[in-house]
Amino acid sequence: MRELFDDELKKLHGRFVEMGLTISEQIYKSTTAFIEHDKKAAQEVIDADEETNSDEMKLEKQALSLIALQQPVATDFRVIISILKASSDLERIGDHAVSMARETIRVKGNSRIPKVEKAIAKMTEEVRSMLESALDAYVKSDADAAKKLSDNDVKVDEQYLLIRDEITEAVQSDTATVTASSSYFMVIKLLERIGDHIVNLAEWIVYSAAGQIVELNPGKSNPELVDKLYSEAIVKDKDRDKNSK
Repeated sequence: MRELFDDELKKLHGRFVEMGLTISEQIYKSTTAFIEHDKKAAQEVIDADEETNSDEMKLEKQALSLIALQQPVATDFRVIISILKASSDLERIGDHAVSMARETIRVKGNSRIPKVEKAIAKMTEEVRSMLESALDAYVKSDADAAKKLSDNDVKVDEQYLLIRDEITEAVQSDTATVTASSSYFMVIKLLERIGDHIVNLAEWIVYSAAGQIVELNPGKSNPELVDKLYSEAIVKDKDRDKNSK
């Protein structure tokens, strides 16, 4: 009986990781479509959302079946609950990717700001790297690696604040970018929220691996840190601009 349970739990782990990798690819596709003004690619992301929702439902059903039929011990129960909670965050990340794809369709044809789009691409890379690191920590059941993701989230928050300022400055100098700018604000906010959901994933990984309930979101555990790094980043940007002139 135990061997059967372990086999089913392994399948559940595999389904969760596969879902995570799929959603990471959705983030990439949606932001790439946005930056490249690719309406067709954006629609593909939107169309794929139904499959993502179906994957979460299948995973949830499988997890609940393990609990109901296999009578897991306390440690197993903790792992299954963590997967259920974390899969909900993955699904929300997928929803945010779809929202970004919808912005691509809405803003297509309006004046754009290349500098901001380049910064959004960089922010996307940071977010995807976070998600892939979270999945790696999950596979390895590495609580320490999961805890370190809080540092990555600080970088994402910092990028959000800096890009927000760039968008505001661009609108003030060129009102033709107002429509595009509203979408830029939306996209960077969605990326920032994705970072928060990845931190939630990390918290569930820690709980699954070590049985610890932790608060890893820097905005909650150390709100002054983000403001401090943001101020330092502004100074660095101004110094860089001076040196480039």
